Amino acid sequence: MIHLLTGAGSGIGAAVARRLHERGDELVLLARSPERAVELRTAYDGSTVLVADLARPESVESLALPDGLDSVVHAAGVVELGTVAELSVEDWSSQLWVNLVAPAALTRVALPALRAHRGTVVFVNSSAGLTAHRSWSAYAASKHGLRALADSLRAEEAQHGVRVSTVFPGRTATPMQEKVHRQEARTYDAARWIRPDTVADAILHVLDLPADATIPDVTVRPNR
Repeated sequence: MIHLLTGAGSGIGAAVARRLHERGDELVLLARSPERAVELRTAYDGSTVLVADLARPESVESLALPDGLDSVVHAAGVVELGTVAELSVEDWSSQLWVNLVAPAALTRVALPALRAHRGTVVFVNSSAGLTAHRSWSAYAASKHGLRALADSLRAEEAQHGVRVSTVFPGRTATPMQEKVHRQEARTYDAARWIRPDTVADAILHVLDLPADATIPDVTVRPNR
């Protein structure tokens, strides 16, 4: 199987990439810079690594993708907390570009290859894509938009055999979660939160589901 992944450098994306690589699947990974590409090629020997900065969604337009893809997993994301009174235009735009516009653009570019293999698109969303709390407006807006993107894409691509799933993880022990805790002025304890590999389990289940069914949405919450 051939998988296109974003966010393979850390967190949930790294857990998914590692698992797929270990079982011998073919990976096409996106790196935001040539330096990051070197790191990913070292970590995932034999994988194809392409450079595109998701903060500039237009950079995905020229990517040379395989003729067929069994999945696209959108795991990259950025977060910047703050009240509406505090957030700048840059805070809003950066989260919308990376978390919403870039996945839309990359999916469009990948659709011919996905249709060729009747592949699966997985959007790694967030519990913030279901409910928005204080200081989460920009991030939650980007994730609510990502949910809408997935729902529309699912309806549009069913005729081509392309499945679309959204995974909504709760707080997960990742570098992003460490940043969130710093912004919330809270003490970070990774043991309190979901392990990235647990979320990866859910994503791999979606990817490996037999062709006679689809899982539109999966919510994964901390067991506490």
